Amino acid sequence: MPSSPRPLRKLGFLTIGLFDEADPRRGHESTLEIIELGERLGFDSAWLRHRHLQYGISSPVAVMAAASQRTSRIELGTAVIPLGWENPLRLAEDLATVDILSGGRINPGVSVGPPMHFDEVKGALYPDTAGAEDFSYERVRRLLDFVRGEPASDFSGVQGFEVFSDRVQPHSPGLGRRLWYGGGSLSSARWAGEHGMNFLTSSVVKAEGAQGPYDFAQIQLSHIRAFRAAHPDGADARVSQGLVVIPTDSASPEQRAKYEEYAAKRTPRTTSPQGPARLMFAPDIVGTSEEIAERLHTHAAFREVDEVAFALPFTFEHEDYVQILTDMATKLGPTLGWRPGT
Repeated sequence: MPSSPRPLRKLGFLTIGLFDEADPRRGHESTLEIIELGERLGFDSAWLRHRHLQYGISSPVAVMAAASQRTSRIELGTAVIPLGWENPLRLAEDLATVDILSGGRINPGVSVGPPMHFDEVKGALYPDTAGAEDFSYERVRRLLDFVRGEPASDFSGVQGFEVFSDRVQPHSPGLGRRLWYGGGSLSSARWAGEHGMNFLTSSVVKAEGAQGPYDFAQIQLSHIRAFRAAHPDGADARVSQGLVVIPTDSASPEQRAKYEEYAAKRTPRTTSPQGPARLMFAPDIVGTSEEIAERLHTHAAFREVDEVAFALPFTFEHEDYVQILTDMATKLGPTLGWRPGT
């Protein structure tokens, strides 16, 4: 039997941070302004998508650093950094530095696997080692160890006038508990739980069974339960859900029509597994806050979480995001039992 829906404890949002190639500063400034608005509205967290060789945020760690100096309370996350593009040791240094600068507010989310379009980019990314790179969970484990203070070098001590540490510096003690794995499969959910990470589950999961019918919410629920069964904290292990949710309470008629058209164009992909990876996509949820809450309360996976990072649609205008976030914080969140942070 499904559990009773939990009151929403943490409300966050996720943005891709699109920009115009001819004026990239404007798009990045818009992202920072949206994060500042989120803090004023009481959101608990703001999350950044990661896009390489596209017109979205390619360096979320740098954007988090900027946002940390323009906010004081809201947590800042990544959903997610694809580790196939990263050196875990160098990334650990950057994450720890930004965490220190933010006062312990960052929540790095990561994933593994080969970089997208690897055959086309490997000559630029790994010109000499492409065939030897390990894109498995081992890459995450290395990052976890470095962030949590395990040795990164066989040497420490004084050499001349310089002092060397054998672990990543700066070391941010709480950061290791705020690392998230973004996963869409049962194996990822179990691995994240076994390694004491938090779990990000989004609007995309894998339909791994041989036969349908396939129900997105039930698949996502199975991942959440597998993660918690494997995690040392059990039922208290942190899970954040990232559906696309678009409240329309204060939207203009033009905005409502645009939102509904956006969701309708994306609906066909939600009816069956897509592509060789057999991906299942969740339908976007558009409507008043009361309507959205009603649908969420019947969603099997939502009923098991008390944290969300609702994803903002990709291609809307700044003023649309202002309206959507304002309705999330003032209408939808309270309807789901959430109280704004101060």
